[in-house]
Amino acid sequence: MKKPKWVVEKERAQKAAGEETVWLFGLHAVRDALVNPAREKLRLIVTKNAADKLADAIADSGVEPEMADPRRFTAPIDPQSVHQGAALEVKPLDWGSVADRCLGDGRPPRVVLLDRVTDPHNVGAILRSAEVFGAVAVIGMRHHAAPETGALAKTASGALERQPYLRVRNLADTMEELKSMGYLVLGLDGEAEQTLEAASEGLLDRPIALVLGAEGPGLRPKTKDTCDHLVRIDFAGDFGSLNVSNAAAVALYAVRPR
Repeated sequence: MKKPKWVVEKERAQKAAGEETVWLFGLHAVRDALVNPAREKLRLIVTKNAADKLADAIADSGVEPEMADPRRFTAPIDPQSVHQGAALEVKPLDWGSVADRCLGDGRPPRVVLLDRVTDPHNVGAILRSAEVFGAVAVIGMRHHAAPETGALAKTASGALERQPYLRVRNLADTMEELKSMGYLVLGLDGEAEQTLEAASEGLLDRPIALVLGAEGPGLRPKTKDTCDHLVRIDFAGDFGSLNVSNAAAVALYAVRPR
């Protein structure tokens, strides 16, 4: 029997995803990926200087490095990338399901959801903040969001290997799933009447999800409607704004479990 077209297309998409690889670059990103047992490592290209600096990590990984001339670095990455003489081809990490990752570990969990945040530098910085403040996951969209890339990994400075970064098909559905798990879902909106501190007062013992949108457009209407509350970060003056990565760091600090 001939397979339906939608089944064929789904199988092709799954096969393509399985074949997808990412080139990480920079000493921090490459080192942390090399020592991450969950990361499938395919090809390592290094200069002599980088190989010396990464010697222990290379030895532990069991990956045989390919040596490159620093004047003609052969890895297939953007020539403008600050690779520091190291590039590693890997498979994207599989962090599992939202339900598995967002249950928490005894402390009230915190989750960051990103609504069409596409800049890899912003997402990398958010992953660093999420790791620092103990978020159990950062969740982005499968489309219209920053995927794992070398630029994201370099900005994350190793956090990509340790901080769960999940990609979901439908953000609103994921927000509803988190609500069913007991999460208070707070959407950051600069024009909201309520402050983040006021909305979370007395509720810091609950799981909390923070939803942030792209700079400029902000949260989409459907995302706003799905939040429990829209909140703003209180500024000292009449004017002020933060980029999305800074806003994520401030918000995570504000709702950290006491």
